[in-house]
Amino acid sequence: KADGIGLQSSYGDKWLGNPAYRPVLEELNRRKAVVYVHPLVANCCSALSVGTFPAVIEVPHDTTRTVTSLLLSGSFARLRDIKWLFSHAGGTIPMMAGRINSFYGTRPNLREFAPEGIEGELRRLHYDTANATFAPSMAALTKLVPTSQISYGSDYPYFGFGQFAELQKLGLTAGDLDAIGHENATRLIPRLRA
Repeated sequence: KADGIGLQSSYGDKWLGNPAYRPVLEELNRRKAVVYVHPLVANCCSALSVGTFPAVIEVPHDTTRTVTSLLLSGSFARLRDIKWLFSHAGGTIPMMAGRINSFYGTRPNLREFAPEGIEGELRRLHYDTANATFAPSMAALTKLVPTSQISYGSDYPYFGFGQFAELQKLGLTAGDLDAIGHENATRLIPRLRA
């Protein structure tokens, strides 16, 4: 049995909340899968990079697009047994959560697509720290979710292992660092305890 599955944040011009992916996601839900989502530069958006490498701006935004599509499509509400893990601290989700809530949090049908409210649904997700250990990024993430929802990620070999040293400078407790460093990952994938 596989420990989980990795998906891209988008395929072509479709993000994971698109109805085309519903059968696959329903099967992953049936299997109570861990689903790790890593972004890429979507077909739509590489020309929007304003002179930077496309990965600088568009990669985190693609995570945000897919999380938002899963949220607003009701996928998170329907697929309660998937354990979602989003790379790079969820892209810009920690910064956009309030904005998403402002637009959708008072909708009459909110409980249909977000039974725990917008922020409650986002708090159920898991996030890794790959290329997101900059103090303001982690401050936003730790305001959105408890450290029990955060796992260490490095994006190695693109970024080095020094990111954990950056986490150690943030004033997190030893317990929080242990949780982020390994305990949360072993809770998601118990076989890693070996």
